[in-house]
Amino acid sequence: MSQWQTICKLEDIVPATGVCALAAGEQVAIFRPRNDDQVFAISNIDPFFNASVLSRGLIAEHQQELWVASPLKKQRFRLRDGLCLEDESHSVKHYEARVREGEVQVRV
Repeated sequence: MSQWQTICKLEDIVPATGVCALAAGEQVAIFRPRNDDQVFAISNIDPFFNASVLSRGLIAEHQQELWVASPLKKQRFRLRDGLCLEDESHSVKHYEARVREGEVQVRV
Protein backbone atom coordinates (compact mmCIF):
# COMPACT_ATOMS: atom_id res chain seq x y z
CA MET A 1 0.00 0.00 0.00
CA SER A 2 1.43 3.39 -0.95
CA GLN A 3 1.45 6.34 1.38
CA TRP A 4 2.58 9.97 1.39
CA GLN A 5 5.91 10.74 3.05
CA THR A 6 6.68 14.30 4.14
CA ILE A 7 10.08 15.38 2.85
CA CYS A 8 10.55 19.03 3.81
CA LYS A 9 8.84 22.39 3.92
CA LEU A 10 8.17 23.99 0.54
CA GLU A 11 10.18 27.06 1.61
CA ASP A 12 13.24 24.78 2.01
CA ILE A 13 13.41 24.35 -1.78
CA VAL A 14 14.59 27.48 -3.57
CA PRO A 15 12.55 28.08 -6.75
CA ALA A 16 14.26 26.77 -9.93
CA THR A 17 16.24 24.15 -7.98
CA GLY A 18 15.98 20.62 -6.67
CA VAL A 19 16.84 18.73 -3.51
CA CYS A 20 17.59 15.10 -2.79
CA ALA A 21 15.73 13.07 -0.17
CA LEU A 22 15.56 9.48 0.98
CA ALA A 23 12.02 8.14 0.54
CA ALA A 24 11.27 4.51 1.37
CA GLY A 25 14.96 3.71 0.99
CA GLU A 26 15.29 5.31 -2.47
CA GLN A 27 17.04 8.53 -3.45
CA VAL A 28 14.45 10.92 -4.85
CA ALA A 29 15.16 14.24 -6.59
CA ILE A 30 12.44 16.79 -5.82
CA PHE A 31 12.17 19.88 -8.00
CA ARG A 32 10.43 23.22 -7.55
CA PRO A 33 10.65 24.84 -11.00
CA ARG A 34 8.91 28.10 -10.17
CA ASN A 35 8.00 30.34 -7.26
CA ASP A 36 4.73 28.49 -6.61
CA ASP A 37 3.71 25.20 -5.00
CA GLN A 38 4.20 22.96 -8.05
CA VAL A 39 6.72 20.18 -7.31
CA PHE A 40 7.96 17.14 -9.20
CA ALA A 41 9.83 14.03 -8.07
CA ILE A 42 11.98 11.57 -10.03
CA SER A 43 14.80 9.20 -9.14
CA ASN A 44 18.01 11.00 -8.19
CA ILE A 45 20.15 8.39 -9.96
CA ASP A 46 21.53 9.32 -13.39
CA PRO A 47 21.12 6.00 -15.26
CA PHE A 48 23.95 6.75 -17.69
CA PHE A 49 26.54 6.90 -14.90
CA ASN A 50 24.75 5.31 -11.91
CA ALA A 51 25.52 8.52 -10.01
CA SER A 52 23.32 10.33 -7.47
CA VAL A 53 23.25 13.74 -9.19
CA LEU A 54 19.93 14.56 -10.85
CA SER A 55 18.76 16.80 -7.97
CA ARG A 56 21.67 19.12 -8.87
CA GLY A 57 20.71 19.32 -12.54
CA LEU A 58 19.49 22.37 -14.41
CA ILE A 59 15.75 22.80 -14.87
CA ALA A 60 14.78 23.82 -18.39
CA GLU A 61 11.71 24.05 -20.57
CA HIS A 62 11.67 22.27 -23.94
CA GLN A 63 8.59 21.96 -26.17
CA GLN A 64 6.42 23.33 -23.33
CA GLU A 65 7.56 20.57 -20.93
CA LEU A 66 9.79 20.88 -17.87
CA TRP A 67 13.00 18.86 -17.90
CA VAL A 68 16.10 18.50 -15.76
CA ALA A 69 19.49 18.20 -17.45
CA SER A 70 21.93 15.92 -15.68
CA PRO A 71 24.97 17.82 -14.42
CA LEU A 72 27.24 15.13 -15.90
CA LYS A 73 26.55 14.86 -19.64
CA LYS A 74 23.34 16.95 -19.83
CA GLN A 75 20.90 14.17 -20.77
CA ARG A 76 17.40 15.52 -20.14
CA PHE A 77 14.71 13.87 -18.01
CA ARG A 78 11.10 15.07 -18.14
CA LEU A 79 9.93 16.08 -14.68
CA ARG A 80 6.34 14.90 -15.02
CA ASP A 81 7.23 11.27 -15.80
CA GLY A 82 11.02 10.69 -15.84
CA LEU A 83 11.25 10.12 -19.61
CA CYS A 84 14.78 10.51 -21.00
CA LEU A 85 14.70 12.71 -24.11
CA GLU A 86 17.92 11.32 -25.57
CA ASP A 87 17.27 7.60 -24.92
CA GLU A 88 13.91 6.36 -23.63
CA SER A 89 15.52 3.12 -22.42
CA HIS A 90 17.33 5.23 -19.81
CA SER A 91 14.20 6.88 -18.38
CA VAL A 92 14.02 7.17 -14.59
CA LYS A 93 11.36 6.38 -12.03
CA HIS A 94 8.74 9.05 -11.38
CA TYR A 95 7.04 9.69 -8.02
CA GLU A 96 3.81 11.51 -7.32
CA ALA A 97 4.58 14.70 -5.41
CA ARG A 98 2.40 17.35 -3.79
CA VAL A 99 2.38 20.20 -1.30
CA ARG A 100 0.04 19.98 1.70
CA GLU A 101 -0.08 22.68 4.34
CA GLY A 102 3.29 24.00 3.20
CA GLU A 103 5.02 20.62 3.28
CA VAL A 104 6.37 18.70 0.27
CA GLN A 105 5.22 15.10 0.18
CA VAL A 106 6.12 12.15 -2.07
CA ARG A 107 4.02 9.02 -2.55
CA VAL A 108 6.04 5.94 -1.72
